Amino acid sequence: MDGSAAPEPAVAVGEDPRSYARLMSAVYDATMAGARAPARPRAVIGDSWRRMLASGVHPDQPVQPVVESAGLEMLRHASGLASVLDQVSRGLESIVAEGANILVVADAQGRVLWRSGSPAVLHNADRLGFVEGACWGEHAVGTNAIGTALVSQRAVQVFSAEHFLRSHHSWTCAGAPIRDPRTGQVIGVADVSGPAPTVHPTTVALVDAVARLAESHLREQHYVALNRLRSVAAPILARVGAPALAVDTDGWVAAVDALPLRNRVLLPEQMAPGRVWIAGVGPCDAELLPGGWLLRVSSDDATAPVSRAVLDLRSPGAALEMVGQFGSWRRDISLRHAEILLVLATCPGGRSATELATALYGDSSRVVTVRAEMSRLRKQLAGLIVGRPYRFAPDVTVEVRYPADRASVLPASTSPAVRAEWLDGM
Repeated sequence: MDGSAAPEPAVAVGEDPRSYARLMSAVYDATMAGARAPARPRAVIGDSWRRMLASGVHPDQPVQPVVESAGLEMLRHASGLASVLDQVSRGLESIVAEGANILVVADAQGRVLWRSGSPAVLHNADRLGFVEGACWGEHAVGTNAIGTALVSQRAVQVFSAEHFLRSHHSWTCAGAPIRDPRTGQVIGVADVSGPAPTVHPTTVALVDAVARLAESHLREQHYVALNRLRSVAAPILARVGAPALAVDTDGWVAAVDALPLRNRVLLPEQMAPGRVWIAGVGPCDAELLPGGWLLRVSSDDATAPVSRAVLDLRSPGAALEMVGQFGSWRRDISLRHAEILLVLATCPGGRSATELATALYGDSSRVVTVRAEMSRLRKQLAGLIVGRPYRFAPDVTVEVRYPADRASVLPASTSPAVRAEWLDGM
């Protein structure tokens, strides 16, 4: 890019959008031709253009976004953004309600998870490949509010010729990153996009404010989850008789007994019941709690306890009971999760995603659906199920409690494996 001595634009986009658009078009054309530009683009835009030119993206040959529609539901669930979708939509509904803009929520890789807006503007977005499941990271479609916000880690407004791809010059977009307050990592982007004439200088500030509200909501959810975990863990800690702590699945401490107070511990990447080493604490015996872990400090020569999982199918519904060395807890589970746990309990060696698809749906092609369900299950019961293949963790013994009449096992289930289990018990 030649233009290091060029002046900053004399007019801001909000003051005179038409003049700014003409100026940026001239800057863009000169920059892409390797000539001296009449002005410098804003720093965040200039940095993005340099990344695009260095990576070999051509401004006149748009890259068709890769659409991952088959795994869209799994991406939505894995993003951690579903719980703030309503809040983001409410916060930005005034902009979208005017009919000229669309609201988009994308994940940490820039993949569009949800979008909403008028049919007319959605149709225009379709022509650009700005659809659910498409990737709008910078590497895929050049400078844009979603991808550039992810790279710069800040709220960004991209207007007209500030987009790297010439085909996007008729659009304006404003995006702001959303961070998970538990980890500080960006988990997605809130974005408002529409025709370039709809640009307004306050849009990016509003989008950024809504993203911060979404983070506050995530923080409140985390506090609620920690309090829920604390209520379960407190009576168990009282019975342990040794230094112990209860933590959530990210290592945030909910309760502690006979140990120095701390906010968080670092958990092993592959956490499972049994003996684990916790930095700053030492060897611990880990037991599964609903939403987290009980960690009891142990000596190196102590025998690691074995947890017991009891799948109770004796009522029309289903429940899971976890029995550990120092206590137990019980929770109702969904029909689908009961089906999965039953299939895995009857096959100790585990099942692949393809085998589970056949067992649950009678259709081996429904692998994406199975993986989405397993993602939900493993998030709710962290450490209970391991993968490749899917199976119960090694230090967990499993018991299934059937009703006296095997025909009443999960009566609402249509799973071939569950129905076969009923026939085997006849």
